[in-house]
Amino acid sequence: MQMIAASKMNRAQNMVRDGRPYADRIRDVLADLAALASQDEEAPTLDLLKVRPVKKTLVLLVTPDRGLAGALVGNLVRETARFIENTEGEISVIGVGRKGQRFVTRSGTLLQAAFSVPDRPTLDDTVTVSRMLVDEYAAENVDRVVMIYAKFINTAVQQVNVRQLLPVVPEERSEQETEQIAETDYIYEPSITAVLESLVPRYIETQVYHSILEAFASEHSARMVAMQNATDNANEIVENLTLDLNKARQESITAELLDIVGGVAALEG
Repeated sequence: MQMIAASKMNRAQNMVRDGRPYADRIRDVLADLAALASQDEEAPTLDLLKVRPVKKTLVLLVTPDRGLAGALVGNLVRETARFIENTEGEISVIGVGRKGQRFVTRSGTLLQAAFSVPDRPTLDDTVTVSRMLVDEYAAENVDRVVMIYAKFINTAVQQVNVRQLLPVVPEERSEQETEQIAETDYIYEPSITAVLESLVPRYIETQVYHSILEAFASEHSARMVAMQNATDNANEIVENLTLDLNKARQESITAELLDIVGGVAALEG
């Protein structure tokens, strides 16, 4: 299991590293466009950017399908339970991964939908999830969408992240940065608002897909470390048992020799 997890871990880590530049760049482009659109007072505010009073919260919970991944599943479950406890209003959950789905069912929280994603996901495998999130928010069925997943830091460290997906809150730009962006000779067709309206759903799809990649890399890394620790513990137990067996064998041989020596001494006497 350690060797299999190591193989999957390397593949998952490579997918995360390859996808991060695009995910970071689309976030920067979205922030730039939002800064330009904010200067136009007549431009309408997009539905996915509107902030509403939070009465209903939708949580996208990404967890592994299987256990034997150390403390990863427990950390995700505890953070989700803490978020549900501290959040006011109605809460529903969309689960990706059986471990999270079982926790939600046991906790009594509404499990609105459940999805399963293959070990080597593509954007097509996750686009259904992201579109459901967008549709639920656009239809005003929920007022906020939050994603809880494990972010891959390195092989030994996986960090549980709680991120707000909707409404989209672009990174703020200073007035100087906005002026520099406006001075750049870009032409947006048909308009900045139209481009932004097309980009925001794509941004959500990218963030959901990349977060699932992060979760998979974290899962395989945690499982590889857990199996390595299990292997080390098993080897240590084998060494201790071997030492105990050798001691018992030596004591048995010593006792037999003492019996023989004692018998010879008795005959000679």
